[in-house]
Amino acid sequence: SEGEKLVGTLRIPDGLPARVILEAEGVNVMDSTRAARQDIRPLQIGLLNLMPNKERTETQFARLVGATPLQVDLTLVRITDHQSKNTAEDYLKAFYSTWEEIRARKFDGFIVTGAPVAHLPFEEVRYWPEMVEIMDWTQTNVHSPLFICWGVQAALYHFHNVARKRRPQ
Repeated sequence: SEGEKLVGTLRIPDGLPARVILEAEGVNVMDSTRAARQDIRPLQIGLLNLMPNKERTETQFARLVGATPLQVDLTLVRITDHQSKNTAEDYLKAFYSTWEEIRARKFDGFIVTGAPVAHLPFEEVRYWPEMVEIMDWTQTNVHSPLFICWGVQAALYHFHNVARKRRPQ
């Protein structure tokens, strides 16, 4: 509405448990109704969360992307057909979009996290074909992709044929 003060805010899925933690830390979090009243285009950031502890990882990244004076719309993304061993399917359905559901969208930024599969050759990771699709998609649908941990190893391998070197220690 007119006269509403525009402040940097993180918009996350309504009901996401990370909201309580983020608000306690002073991160300004808003719901979709309040966001719709602000006459600005939020940054569209996607988070492909490959980590086993989804809640902890999404809270860490929400904290980081919420530390801005801009409005950020954070979309949580998961591999389409991967069954998580550590996160309930109901939780994933409530708060996450699958890769298939978001593949037609464009994002200002897209973060690909690490995954606990560094002991496997990339081609043996069950969801590697979908990861290749996602990495290729970031080149045309994402202004600034960010790959971290295993995600950056996968991107270096896929885009530049840079092999991982395992060290004994």
